[in-house]
Amino acid sequence: MGGSGRVGLPLGLVLADAGFRVTLYDINRPALDTIGSGRLPFHEDRAEPLLRRLLATDRLRLASDRQCLGAVDAVISVIGTPVDEHLNPRLNRFMDAMESILDVLRDGQLLVLRSTVTPGTCEHLRRALAAAGKRVHLAFCPERIAEGHALEEIPKLPQIVSGFSPEALAGARAIFARLGPEIVELTPAEAELSKLFVNVWRYLKFAVANQFYMIANDLGLDYEPILHSIRHDYPRGADLPQPGFAAGPCLFKDTMQLAAAAHPGFELGHSAMRINEGLPNYLVRRLAARYPLSEMTVGILGMTYKPESDDTRESLSYKLRKILVRHAATVLCTDPYVTDPTFVGPEELVERSDLVVVGTPHAAFASLDTRGKPLVDIWDLYGRGRLV
Repeated sequence: MGGSGRVGLPLGLVLADAGFRVTLYDINRPALDTIGSGRLPFHEDRAEPLLRRLLATDRLRLASDRQCLGAVDAVISVIGTPVDEHLNPRLNRFMDAMESILDVLRDGQLLVLRSTVTPGTCEHLRRALAAAGKRVHLAFCPERIAEGHALEEIPKLPQIVSGFSPEALAGARAIFARLGPEIVELTPAEAELSKLFVNVWRYLKFAVANQFYMIANDLGLDYEPILHSIRHDYPRGADLPQPGFAAGPCLFKDTMQLAAAAHPGFELGHSAMRINEGLPNYLVRRLAARYPLSEMTVGILGMTYKPESDDTRESLSYKLRKILVRHAATVLCTDPYVTDPTFVGPEELVERSDLVVVGTPHAAFASLDTRGKPLVDIWDLYGRGRLV
């Protein structure tokens, strides 16, 4: 389910390449049409040649009719649980998707949940399946890839598998043992927390890096040489990430899901959210104190949530743009991976801007001539320091 998306499609390709017969089921017919033509609806390293090769075999099929789910041995769902406007987990989309296929599921089938879910979701679904009289084997095997690098990482990373029955665990192991070098078995509740803890840990580390950056910057110090001294040939400082926009479809969401499940609360998570989500506001406040923004054109280089990606979901570059629109005379944007009629080319952006901000440090921008324009570069893409 969701087989045309950023999690389901790469997994389907890897499974088909491993010898399984795979049907990519999705209600997004235009995306399936794109895939059927041998193209991907998004960027994924090395995936299109593999897609075209598999389409020429009988191991990869596309379907938008849910009846196809009743004809397979295992159904892998990549429907996750987002958070709502109150930062609470929203189960209705997930449960609606599950309920929409109940009538086509067969007793004895394996149902694998692959996307991140809030703690307790697997048990909630197990009870719902039992109440509906469905005797399917339910497993949870969370994906762990870095978006855009699935084909490289899936065969290398240990695969976490969990299930509510010996049959579910054995079925999940039989599938994922064909993909990864090692299987790690957990209970479903343990697997839910394992995936969340990893993403939240990364989000916390980014928050520490951004807080350190803001402290140094407020003291009038360039953070770049400080960070270099911490990480250079010093193993206990090597894992401190660089500052920058920490966003995307997973880290913020998963931190809030964990916060909603924690009792009495998760102060670290909320603090990290305030730091990371507050970075665009911090930058604009610093710029407003230094420049007459209301008279200036400000250009933003990069609008995706991470470099070398075409994914704009939850990108803080868009939050930066929204804030700057209220303060600057004009705001220009550019991104080599995003098609937007309002964007301009990078050279035109530099030419027309009085001030340039690096939103996403795409490699394509590294050789861009910024023509001596004032530059805000918290990523230090240009090697001129990070001081704002």
